[in-house]
Amino acid sequence: MPSPEKTIVQQDQPLVRPTQRDEVAAAGSELIGGPMGRWAWVGSSWLTPVRVISLVAIGMFALGMVQKIPCYDWAWFRGTSSQYTHACYSDIPHLFLGRGFADGLVPYFDRLSGDMEYLEYPVLTGLFMQVAAWLTPGDGSLQHREQIYWMVNAGMLMICTAIIAVCVARTHRRRPWDALLVALAPAFALTATINWDLLAIALTAAAMLMWSRGRALAFGILIGLATAAKLYPVLLLGPLLVLCWRAGRYREYGAAFLGAAASWLIVNLPVMLLAPEGWKKFYTFSQERQVDFGSFWLIITQRTGESIEVDTVNTYATLLMLLSCAGIAALALTAPRRPRFAQLAFLVVAAFILTNKVYSPQYVLWLIPLAALARPRWRDFLIWQACEVMYFLGIWMYLAYTTSGDKHQGLPPEGYQLAIALHLLGTLYLCAVVVRDILMPERDPVRQDGSDDPSGGVLDRAQDVFVLGQAARPPRHAAHAVEGPRVEWGMTGSAGH
Repeated sequence: MPSPEKTIVQQDQPLVRPTQRDEVAAAGSELIGGPMGRWAWVGSSWLTPVRVISLVAIGMFALGMVQKIPCYDWAWFRGTSSQYTHACYSDIPHLFLGRGFADGLVPYFDRLSGDMEYLEYPVLTGLFMQVAAWLTPGDGSLQHREQIYWMVNAGMLMICTAIIAVCVARTHRRRPWDALLVALAPAFALTATINWDLLAIALTAAAMLMWSRGRALAFGILIGLATAAKLYPVLLLGPLLVLCWRAGRYREYGAAFLGAAASWLIVNLPVMLLAPEGWKKFYTFSQERQVDFGSFWLIITQRTGESIEVDTVNTYATLLMLLSCAGIAALALTAPRRPRFAQLAFLVVAAFILTNKVYSPQYVLWLIPLAALARPRWRDFLIWQACEVMYFLGIWMYLAYTTSGDKHQGLPPEGYQLAIALHLLGTLYLCAVVVRDILMPERDPVRQDGSDDPSGGVLDRAQDVFVLGQAARPPRHAAHAVEGPRVEWGMTGSAGH
C-alpha cells in the first residue's frame, strides 16, 4: 500500500497535459482551439478527463458501427466477397447460426452439425455469446435475428469499451489524457465488433488498474477471468514475476497468482467436469490450427510454395516465444532502472502476436491499451496505427481477391504479404522504442517528470533486491521536469518514502 506521504505527493502534483509535452498532440489540439492554457481551470465541471475520454471512446465505437452498415444491411447475407470489398466483416452474425445459437444449442454441451464439433472459444467468451443469444428475440427471419444478435453484442461490447477507457485513464493517476490514444485509435474503431475480444481486454484493463492501486489479489482475480475469456492475459503474469523478483515483492505476486488460478478454475471447472469434450475444443483447435492469416509463417509458405507441418510450426513458434520471453526477462533484470509494468506487459503480448501462426485483425485490440500505457507518444502510436489500418484493409482486399473467382477483384497474394510486413514492422517499431525507453529511462515520457512506475502499484519506487549486470551499477539519469520533484528511482530516501 502506498504511504500517506506518497499519496500527498501524487495528489499535489498537477495532471500531465500531452499538449504541453507532445508536439503531435499540440498540433492536433488546434482542431479544438489549441493547447490548454496555463491558467485553465481543470476538473471544475462535469466533464472531467475520464468522462471526456469515455465519451470519445463511445463515439469512436459508434463510428465503427456505422462503418459496418453495408454489411449489416445486406453484405453479410448476399454472397461472400461483398463483406470483404466493403471491409465490414464480422464473425458475430455468422457464428450466431454456425455455432448453434440460432437453434438454441448450449455451448460446450451440445454437439454442432458442421465442421466444428463444439464452440471453439474459452468459457467466459462462450457465456458472453450465450447471454447475447438470450437477449436476441426468437421470432422473425434468420437474417433479422442475425442483425439483432450483432446489435446486442455491439451494445455489450460498447460497455466493455467504456470500461477500458475508464481503466486506462485512471491507471496512471497524473496522466489520464494518455487514454485518448485508446479512445481515438482508428484500429480500435474498425475492429471492435469483429469478434468478442473486448471482453478479455476490459477485464485485463481493470486488472492493470487494480495492480496500480496495490490490490494484488483483485488483479489476480481479474487476470484469471480475462484468461477464461481469452488466452493472452495470462502472459502478464510472466513479466510481473520478473519485476516482483527484482523488487522482492514475492508475497504480492503470490496473491496475484493464486487469485488468477482460483478465478480461472471457478469459471472453467464446471464445464471442464460436465462437458470435457466441449471445454477442451478451444485448446485443441488452437493446437491443430494451420498457418493462417497475418503471420510471417504465411509469408514463408506463400513465397516458398511449400506448406509447413502444423506440429513444426507449433514447435518453432513456441521456441521463438520462449526466446522472446527470456530476452524480456534479461532486459528487466539488467536495465539501469526497473522497467515499468506496462512496458513489459506490452512487450510480452507483442512477442506473442509476432511469433504466433495467426494474426486476426482484431488482435490489435490486445495491444492498444498496453501501448497507451507503455509508450504514450502520439507520433509513435500513430505510426503503428497507420500500419495496422493498412493491414486491416489488406486482409479484406486479399479475401475479396480469393473469393471473387476469375474476376480477382482485390489484393493479390504479393500485396497481402506487403500488408503483413507492414503490420510486423509497425509492431516491431513500437517494441523498439519501448525497449529504448527501458534502457534509457530519461527518454521514457512517463518518467521524464520524475515518476517511477505509476502502474506498478507496490513496485512503484520500491527498492531493488536482485539485479544483474549493469543494473548493479546504475547511471544517474537527470531527466526531471521543472515542476516535478527530483527522484532517484528505487533508491532509499526518494520522494514518497
